[in-house]
This record gives sequence, C-alpha cells and structure tokens, in this order.
Amino acid sequence: MSHPLKPRFDAIRRELEQRFLAKEEIIRLMLISAIAGEHMVLIGPPGTAKSALIRAFARLIDARYFEYLLTRFSEPNELFGPVDIQSFRAGSYRRVLTNMLPEAEIVFLDEAFKANSAILNSLLTLLNERRFNNGAQLVKVPLITLFAASNEVPSSDNLDAIFDRFLLRVHSDNLDSYHFHELMTKGLALERLAAKDEDRPVAPQLPKLPDPNGEFARPNVPAPPPLAPKPVGLLSSADLHGCRRALLERVELPEDFLATYKGLCFQLRGEGISLSDRRIVRLLKLFAASAFLDGRTRVHEGDLFILRHTWNNLDQREILDAVVEPVVAQYYAEHPDDRPHAVAADIDRLVTELNLVHKTLTQGAELSDIQLFTQLRNLNDLRSAFSAHGGDTAQRMVKQIDVLLEQIFEGGRFAGAARA
Repeated sequence: MSHPLKPRFDAIRRELEQRFLAKEEIIRLMLISAIAGEHMVLIGPPGTAKSALIRAFARLIDARYFEYLLTRFSEPNELFGPVDIQSFRAGSYRRVLTNMLPEAEIVFLDEAFKANSAILNSLLTLLNERRFNNGAQLVKVPLITLFAASNEVPSSDNLDAIFDRFLLRVHSDNLDSYHFHELMTKGLALERLAAKDEDRPVAPQLPKLPDPNGEFARPNVPAPPPLAPKPVGLLSSADLHGCRRALLERVELPEDFLATYKGLCFQLRGEGISLSDRRIVRLLKLFAASAFLDGRTRVHEGDLFILRHTWNNLDQREILDAVVEPVVAQYYAEHPDDRPHAVAADIDRLVTELNLVHKTLTQGAELSDIQLFTQLRNLNDLRSAFSAHGGDTAQRMVKQIDVLLEQIFEGGRFAGAARA
C-alpha cells in the first residue's frame, strides 16, 4: 500500500540525507514525530548538527515556524509575546501572540532546558494539551511538533516534567571513523558553497523614509540577490494535521505486535527504565507513524526500534539496545524486504572501508599501540554498520570481521598487551 504523501516523505528524507551524513535514523525519527504530532529532543555534544538538521527539516515543511535560543535569563515575553498594553490599561492581562510561539506549527527551542520556571510552566500545558493560558483565556494552539536541542541531559528534578513531554530522546554524536572521509568531502563542498555566498553583493540597508501619506517607505533600490533559493515546502501543515488526526484509523496494530511490545515494556521496567503508562500508550502513535511513513497499513516488529530512543539518561542507551535490538534484528532477518531505506548504509562504501582496514592490519608493517587500537575501533564501527544493514552480503562481512578480530587477538604483541 502507498498513499499520496509517501513520495513527499521520501523526498524530504532524501534531501536531508544528502546534506547530513549518517543521520538517517534521526531524520526518520523527525518525520515520525511530525506525523504523529509528538515532540522530540536531540541531545549531544556541540558540533553534531543538531540545530542545522532541525532548521533544514523545518524549511521543507510549509508551516508557521518559530525558533529561539533559551538561556536562564530568557523572559516569557520573548517566546509568548509582549503584554498587550491597551488591554492592561483596561484592566485585563493578555499577551500579543502575533508571530510568537503560540501561533507556530513547527517550533525549535535550542538549549531548551536552560529556561526558567516561568517559561517551563507555560510550555508544559502547551506541549501536552496544545493549549496556552493567555490571561483569563485558554487558547488552542496549532502546534504540530516541537523539537528541542541540548548539549546535555537535564539533571535537575525541576526539569523532570518538561523532559517527560519529549516522547523521543535522541542522541546525536560525532561520526564514526568509517564516515570520516565522506565527512571531509561533504564538509569541504559546503565550505566552498558558503565562501561563494559571502562574495555575493548585498544592497546597503538604507533607513526608511516617510512617504507623503505619513507612512514609512523604503527608497527604490534593487533588492540584493538571494543567498539561497527560497525553500519549497514539500509537506504542508494541513498534511501533517490530517496525518495526526487519522493515524490510528489508517494503521492497524496487530495483536501479535502488541504482545511483543508488552513483553518489551515489562522487560525494560525490570531493567530499571521508567516507562509510564501514559508514555506506553503514546508510543503506539509513533509505531503507527513509522508504518505510515513507509506506506504500510500495519505495524510490525521492526517499528519497535523506536523504543531505543526512550531513555531517561545516556547510560540507559546500552540497556535499551541490548533488549530491543535483538527483536528488531530477528524481524528483519526473517523479512529482509521490509527493511526501511533509512537503516541501510551504503554497502559498497562499507566494504571499501573494510578492505582498507584489513590491508592496514595485514600488510606486515609494525603498528604502534595507538594505530592498532584505532584500527580495532574502526573494525567495531564497521561491524555495527554491517549488522544494522542486514542482508547476506552484510552478514558475510560481519563474519569476516569476526575472523580478523580473532586473528588480531591471537597475535603475539597485542595478546600480551591485552593480558597486561
């Protein structure tokens, strides 16, 4: 089954994957969040494309957009609008919401957890209920999804409530070693493009002059050439609102899937990972959105990969991987044709990288300890990539890596160093 929106989803995914290296799963999760109308936070060190990816995604959606960088000094009027002075003089308190967060459909809050309690309290109702308290009036907001970014997981108890509003918690890290060459290639291309944009002439910003009617008008000067083509929305806000309203009617959640999901939830709770009843129910929308993104009318166990992004702290990521990944991997091993494009890396590129590592390790030249450990890390990264890819070729490569690792550990100098 397919539906009219699937080609648009695919176009957004391709556009972002071409620009952002090794962010396929994050891009998929962003689309899932938007389809389901849920919220997502990206957490990771600076320089891992968190903000750039969210902005690029928002540019491809024809929707009202609001973005703000929060600090502990940020004030509510910076997000929710200034106080309406005329209403205040008349004895009522309300804000002017024009072009502010309550009118936005796609929102990005950078360093969201640095906000003060006044802002956080307003966000709680807005995120969960799509309502905003504007004085005595409770205003319905058109919010589709809110993306947040942070360099670290919130540690204060005061932030537990706002963190809970983000159903998806996604870690954005620096790239693995086997992506390094492509990182440099794409990075240089982007730097060259940015340098060309800097050379374009920009018209001077002249002051506005009063026109004969008393209004202000800008002098008749030619407009500066645009630095980039105006983005074209591949999806509209109406498309996404429609998806959210009809999602659970369009996509079936079979009983066998629900049984597997139930088992995983209780297993994760047994491992100390808190999954509230509310989050367990709301995650069903994300599974349905994952199926809808692929053009399916039924969810399957491959959609359970979403559970890997429900951690409360970064240490829980390993537990989630250990519990969830075997279920997902087994499903795709039995149904390889169901594997989504976003999971599959470029198999030829991975094989080429593996050949280079193999040549380095077996060419006979003496390697320093640092060089040896670097190549071991490369092998482990490649093994993870092949395992995620699936398929016969990838599984053969995994076996070759295991054989090579065994040969290395049985070797003289490294074996002695490992025992030491």
